[in-house]
Amino acid sequence: MLIRVEHTTTFTYAEHISEAYTELRVRPLSGGGQHCTSFRLVTDPPGVRVRAYRDRLGNHVQHLEVLEDHDRISITALSEVSTPPALFDPVRDPSPLQVYDYLAPTGYAPFSDVLLELSTYAEGPGTETERAVEVMRRVRGLIVYEPGATNVMTRADSALELGRGVCQDFAHVMLAACRRAGIPSRYVSGYLYDPHGQGEVASHAWVDVLDTERGWVSLDPTHDREQTEAYVRVAVGRDYADVPPTRGVFRGTAEETLEVAVRIAVQ
Repeated sequence: MLIRVEHTTTFTYAEHISEAYTELRVRPLSGGGQHCTSFRLVTDPPGVRVRAYRDRLGNHVQHLEVLEDHDRISITALSEVSTPPALFDPVRDPSPLQVYDYLAPTGYAPFSDVLLELSTYAEGPGTETERAVEVMRRVRGLIVYEPGATNVMTRADSALELGRGVCQDFAHVMLAACRRAGIPSRYVSGYLYDPHGQGEVASHAWVDVLDTERGWVSLDPTHDREQTEAYVRVAVGRDYADVPPTRGVFRGTAEETLEVAVRIAVQ
């Protein structure tokens, strides 16, 4: 499937600020069967210098500096992505650092007691994928999708106790349970195309688990299914803290307002 994504981020300030430094992780990945066929950033006002690099997890990062007075900047990422029917990433021999990163607890996905029972479903017989799928199904039954019930800082244990949350919470709960059971797992950020939607969507999050026979297998606990061609992968990490679409600082005392709009269409 060929998918076009338009992701616009707008920063507005109550009064002029003198400097701003922003990191973006909005360029889709190429790999695992997915190919980002085109990508460009458009800024308003134009002329903002953009640098790019890869972080240690392999994600694309764009870095912007605005070193003059301003009270607004809008950044639009335009991407075209060819997506596969499923993730194809047959890595069989991850590095020790990868194993450590994707087995260790994190701030968003701690090994709290409330997650202990859920992690038992990832233990016992069966492949890593089969055990992770059982966890995914349990998560889907324990948490109700409810926008606004949590926020970007909510941890997995808090979301599980609350019983409500969004895709980020579903992913963090599944990560913590699988890792506690010894299954290396990573957080995936990206987009999900909905043919029945109205075009404007939000970012999505799901989970990759490492299967000793298949390699990385991508599972979406929010929808209780494996990744399909409707998914666009943007970044992977230990949890949300590694992959936020925007991160930055500015010089000044003004109040900042952030607005995000994402539109997805099939070419």
